[in-house]
Amino acid sequence: MYLHRFIVLFLALSTGLYAIEARADCASASDRACVAAKIIADADATKEDPWRDQILRDVAASLTYDDKIDQAIGLIAKIKNPDTKAMTIRAIGMAAALYGKQNQDQLRAVFEKLAKVAVTIPQPDANAIAFTYIAMSQAFAGMDEDAWATSAKMTNAALRFKAYGETAEIQAERGDLAAAMKSVGFIQSSAFRNKAHANVAGILIKKDMFDEALKAALAIDNPTKRAEVLQSILKAQEDKTRGTRKDVASEAPKDDLTP
Repeated sequence: MYLHRFIVLFLALSTGLYAIEARADCASASDRACVAAKIIADADATKEDPWRDQILRDVAASLTYDDKIDQAIGLIAKIKNPDTKAMTIRAIGMAAALYGKQNQDQLRAVFEKLAKVAVTIPQPDANAIAFTYIAMSQAFAGMDEDAWATSAKMTNAALRFKAYGETAEIQAERGDLAAAMKSVGFIQSSAFRNKAHANVAGILIKKDMFDEALKAALAIDNPTKRAEVLQSILKAQEDKTRGTRKDVASEAPKDDLTP
């Protein structure tokens, strides 16, 4: 009897001490692994699904930043909402593409792992969006051929066209008109294609790449939309070169005390 009580007490104390250790505060904020572990533990203790999913999504990005990509990908299975699963795939893919230390072969392996997770998302739209995010991440990493291949596998035409369009915008952001135009060329819908050309032109206009923007604008086959984008080019050039308004320039500075 006494031995039984001793064993029960010992186990209780051991469990309690372990729980205290697991809940122990991290000694330093620089111990990012400890902080991430605390966040994951807090997520597990969160009862509300939306809040838990959001916590896991955000810490997955931080784990990826710290090159703990497999651990980050493993968290996706704990997320219940399909859209948040897709957003977590985006967070991991973008963090790996923009801030990761992997070479392209290693990144390709990361994207393959993300694709294996994406295909398990049962909700069709969230599934397709997840693959769109993978294609975008590949484009950010400069892996254009991979991005096009990912988009090509999407069965939903509208979302496939959207993926090509998003890829084109990323390529335009880095000033690569040829790649952006190739991405738009894969879009088999005039309406989607015109929108993509307009978006590419708009990005190039903001980068003061007016000749490149002109090429994208002239590829629009809707005259009304084409005229709108062409006018945007003229307006941007005017804003850049016309200087200060004459009525403002001619105004003499006034003392604040002058009535």
